[in-house]
Formats: sequence, structure tokens, C-alpha cells
Amino acid sequence: MQLQPTHETNAWNILPNEDAGCVGEAIDGKALVLGAYTCEENSEQSVPKGPRVLTLTRTALRFNAYACNRVITQLKASGPFPHLGEVRLLYNVDPSFPIIALVGIGNACYGYNKVEQRDEGKEAIRIAVGAACRAAQDLQVSKLYIENFGHTESAAEGAALSLWIYQDLKNKSSKTIIPYLGLYDDCDWTGWQIGLEKAAAQNLARQLMESPSNLMTPTAFALSTVEALVNVGANVEVRVQEWAKENNMNAFLAVAKGSAEAPIFLEVNYNGCDPCLPPVVLVGKGITFDSGGLCLKTTDEMTHMKGDMAGAACVVATVRAIASLRLPINIRGLIPLCENMPGASATKPGDIVRAMNGKTILIGNTDNEGQLILADALSYAQKYKPKFIMDVGTLTNQLETVMGPSATGVWTNDDNLWISLKAASIHTGDRVWRLPLWEDYCPQVTPSHVSVDLTNVPETGTGISSAVAAFLSHFICYHRWIHLDTFGVMVEIGETPYLRAGMSGRPTRTIIEFLAQMACKPPDC
Repeated sequence: MQLQPTHETNAWNILPNEDAGCVGEAIDGKALVLGAYTCEENSEQSVPKGPRVLTLTRTALRFNAYACNRVITQLKASGPFPHLGEVRLLYNVDPSFPIIALVGIGNACYGYNKVEQRDEGKEAIRIAVGAACRAAQDLQVSKLYIENFGHTESAAEGAALSLWIYQDLKNKSSKTIIPYLGLYDDCDWTGWQIGLEKAAAQNLARQLMESPSNLMTPTAFALSTVEALVNVGANVEVRVQEWAKENNMNAFLAVAKGSAEAPIFLEVNYNGCDPCLPPVVLVGKGITFDSGGLCLKTTDEMTHMKGDMAGAACVVATVRAIASLRLPINIRGLIPLCENMPGASATKPGDIVRAMNGKTILIGNTDNEGQLILADALSYAQKYKPKFIMDVGTLTNQLETVMGPSATGVWTNDDNLWISLKAASIHTGDRVWRLPLWEDYCPQVTPSHVSVDLTNVPETGTGISSAVAAFLSHFICYHRWIHLDTFGVMVEIGETPYLRAGMSGRPTRTIIEFLAQMACKPPDC
């Protein structure tokens, strides 16, 4: 017998082959990922609990039978049964796959966890598949075939996210091999492709964020955006500094004044349905490097500031995924791009600028530049009469103190938007958490002692993240709006098992899922 692909689905099925002998030649550089559930015997009872019990997935059971029970035999000899994310590498079980990576998936009864606010079953699949793929990658395999683990989309996400590593600037001979990924013994080709597209989008965001700021300038980011979107049916319009001046984007231009790099305003457009229908407007913060301006950051604070364009990277990656999946929704992406530097012409603390919507802003701290560039972008978004507006950016480091890397902070003036985004995050495992958009925070950004409308520095110094959201709300008018602060999730420190340490690309998959669910709702919802 041998394993052969079905051309219609690219799935793999066990097919008889009378010409095959009992022993065949090993296929170099090829591995198969299988799963096993582990739980405590009599776990429903109180103490004492029995020993752990292992149950192979259906696909693993079929392969074990095909391999004359050698999977079970080697597994028993390899030591204790694997917990969630623990991998057992089995060799020469069958000539078709010289390497088998069998990984623990945890309890088969995992599901939605109300306390943790996510689907633990899907997250366990991502963790397990990611661990197994990383173990196989360390063996320098060139092809990886993966069973569906009960949810094909999650398996694809875990595999593609775990294998990616930023190595654009490494010598070719020292680069880590990124193996080909194939679906094994399953026909859910649609779920597999959706999972790969979502993971590819997050990996694109990670790549843009990881690129050093001397290479990822505003101009280079614009070129990368065109390159990423040109083949998926999305249009990119590159607006230059003179255009921004004509549109009175003085808050945006004030941030860019201290840099030798010219600012750019990107407009990305994707029409997946009737172009006359109102679009969803996505606004991404695009500071390609944040030195703090004249209010200079310390060296340690600048360590990850090449990733301060995380919001812009998420918007570009999201649009590419939405366009690749051909979702029936109209998207308009607005991305103000610039550097925040302490050049000779840099904006000074105490300067006052008039934003695009006519409101004056006192710049109390040049390091609070995010809300300034988003202010003009949000004002510009009104011209499209959007279905709703979502802005994404790394705004306040206080959010990292409050929630760490566990969740993205969310503020919104519409409960339905929050409910939909929360549902999407439960599915993706990339969590979000709602914070208050109360009137109490407005006085912090509307100073009474200065003759201006707003200030970019909250007066009391407390509740800063919510005060920034209150500042941005002055540029929304009456549209439905949702604001995402991603500072806390910008950097992955190794707590997510299927992501390497570095820039995370979060919450790209959650935004994609959110928009996908929005696109599939009936028109009257």
C-alpha cells in the first residue's frame, strides 16, 4: 500500500497498491503530523485519579493500522504519553513517511471556555500542530503533511504561523527551511485554504513589522503594499506630502516634520460587492519609526519602535486576505505613513496645529504622535460615508501594563460591533477586551486653561488609554466606530507556543474573521 494524493482536493487517502512490496525506500525530507488526545482515567471523579489514557485521532488510528501497529509500538517505547504540545518523533514507521511527528492535543472535550474567552479546542490544535511542525522543521524536512486534528482551519493556522521566521536579510546558505504544507487524509480543502490565508496575512504583518526602519521607510512601506496587493484585486493610491497639505492634514504633517523621510498617505481600495454600497474603512497607524520626536525616548524604549507601524501592517495584511478570499464586502484602507524624529524642523512641545476637521490641538508631548496622525485619517474617512470605521494602532504603553500580551484593547460606540469582534476573537484565539469610552475621560483631552479644542496629553495622567480613545472620538462625527490599541500585543515574547519571539502581527486574524463574519451576515443585520 502507498499514500497517494487525490487531485481534486489535494487531500491524502490510503489507497491499495498491489505492486508495492513490504519494504520500500524512504522518501527523504518528508514528515507526517498526527495527533493523540490525553486525559486522566476516571477524570470525572474526585481523587484518586487514574493514570493518563491516550487516544489516537481517527487519522492516526487509520495510519497506525496501515503501518501494522508500529505507531503505537514506538509511542509506548518513547516514554510517558505526551501532554498538550509535547511531540514524539517516530522514525521509519512506514516507508511513505520516514518521520512521524505525533503530538499531544490535550483533552478531547475542550471547547468554548467562558472564563478564558476563547475556544480552547481550536487553540489546543494550533498549539499542538505548531509544536509538531517546529520539531519537524528542526530536522530540515522539505515537506510536511498534516491531518485535520478535528478542525482543518486551525491546523493550517498553527502550522503556517509556527514555521514562519524573519530571515530576509540572512545569507541564503544559513536560512531555515520553510517546508511545503499539505493536508493529509481530509477533504476540507476550503478550511485548509482559509487557515493558510489567515496565517499568511499575519505573517505578512510580522514581516513588515520586523523589517528594520532604515529599510522600511514610508516610501518602502508603500512599495511593499503595492507589491502585496497588486495581484489580489485591490487598488493602491499613493498620496504625497503636497496632497496632505491641500487636504489640511496639519496634525499628520506636524508629526512628519522632524524627519528627512517624506510622509505618504496610502489609500487601499477593495470592492467585493456593489461599489455603490458603503465600505468598511480601516485606518492603520503607520509610524515606521518612533524616536519620540523632541521628547526623545530612551534607547530601551526605542528597541521595538520599528514595529510602531503595526496598525498599518495589520490593515495591509487584512486587505490582502479579504481580497484573496474574495469576500463580498467593500474595504477602504487609510494609512498615514511617516517617521517621528527630532530633526531641525521637528514639532515642539507647546505647538498648536489645526486638524483636518478644523479642531485645534495642543501638542503637549511629541511622543504622543499616534493620535495626531490618526485624527486626520479619521476625519478623511468621513468622505466615504462608511458602514463603520475601525482604527488600529500601537497607541499607549499603559495598555501593556494593564493586560500584557494577553489581549488587544477595544473601545467602541456600538455594542453590535463589539459583540461581533468578540465572537471573532473567540474563534481565532487572539483575544480582545473592551474598555470604557465614557464621558469622564473627555475633560482630560479638552483643556480649560488653554484656548484650544484638544490636547494630545491627558491632563490627569490617569486612564490614559481611554483618554486617547476619547481624543479620537472627536474626529468620528456620528459614525459607528471601533478603536483597537495593540501596543500590548505588538511583541511576542514566547508565550504563544505557535509564534516565535519577535513582532507578533496581532490581531490580524481576528480582524479578518470579524470582517468575514460581517460579510456573510444577511443584508438587514
